[in-house]
Amino acid sequence: MSDKILEVSDLQIRYVTDEETVRAVNGVSFTLERGESIGLVGETGAGKTTTALGIMGLVPDPPGEIVGGSIVFEGQNLLTLPEKQMREIRGGKISMIFQDPMTSLNPVMTVGAQIAEVVLLHNKITKAEARERAKKMLEQVGIPGSRCDDYPHQFSGGMKQRVMIAIALACSPELLIADEPTTALDVTIQAQVLELMRNLQKEYNTSLVLITHDLGVVAKICDKVAVVYAGEIIESGTLKDIYTDKRHPYTIGLFESLPDIENDAATLKVIQGSVPDPSNLPEGCKFNPRCPYATEACRSGDIKPVKISDTHMVRCNRFSDTEV
Repeated sequence: MSDKILEVSDLQIRYVTDEETVRAVNGVSFTLERGESIGLVGETGAGKTTTALGIMGLVPDPPGEIVGGSIVFEGQNLLTLPEKQMREIRGGKISMIFQDPMTSLNPVMTVGAQIAEVVLLHNKITKAEARERAKKMLEQVGIPGSRCDDYPHQFSGGMKQRVMIAIALACSPELLIADEPTTALDVTIQAQVLELMRNLQKEYNTSLVLITHDLGVVAKICDKVAVVYAGEIIESGTLKDIYTDKRHPYTIGLFESLPDIENDAATLKVIQGSVPDPSNLPEGCKFNPRCPYATEACRSGDIKPVKISDTHMVRCNRFSDTEV
């Protein structure tokens, strides 16, 4: 891979109200090659979805605002584009599968009409051609094209998620953002949806940003991993880097909290404490109140990213002070 499609640099997003300022995203940076997939993992409230909304240009304003950084897609900084141009990119070149298919689909429109709407918006074709495209997309995600005139309430949760994938891929986007696409599904349907996404990604050579807290899902379909905590990427690398050579105490804690089929321990290990309030983040390393290795140096100043290898980065004072 040599074609960089997305470069997010020092992205900072705030939600400002009269009562408080929520620092949701605090300097997130990552790159993605064409056809490559990256998993953004971390606990609820880490800033993963807000990062995705920033890429899509959908941060609600007010109260949200992007206060720093850049999002370069195919050589264009999306943050400098007018809304008209962003609408052409959104849904056409960049699509998003939203978190809850139960509430993301319009209940008074047929699923075929909802897919065709996206196709008509981004392509100069007739309504009849758009309808045929909608049928084809339904069939590609394993739903008979004859069901294009059915309404969302006539589908199961797993089928609704397939419809959401069909909508997202209807215009063959170059970048797909999937926000916890399997959270509301049972394990069997999760596996089917993941396999479908992986196959469609290969077929269309689509780059993928997968947002999840499920490390098993990431292992199944991602090439790279970025661990997000309190609006920062605290460790990133290839799948092998993170799964076999994890360094940050938080990343280690995430993996240790997973159940082990070979270990019949009565209780799982947990990370002590909870995610900090984004309106009142601690100084220094954001993880320091929960970290068993925290020192005075961790409780103040800016914790710089450290390069473990060409592909592996960790933001922790325990390692070399060589900056990325």
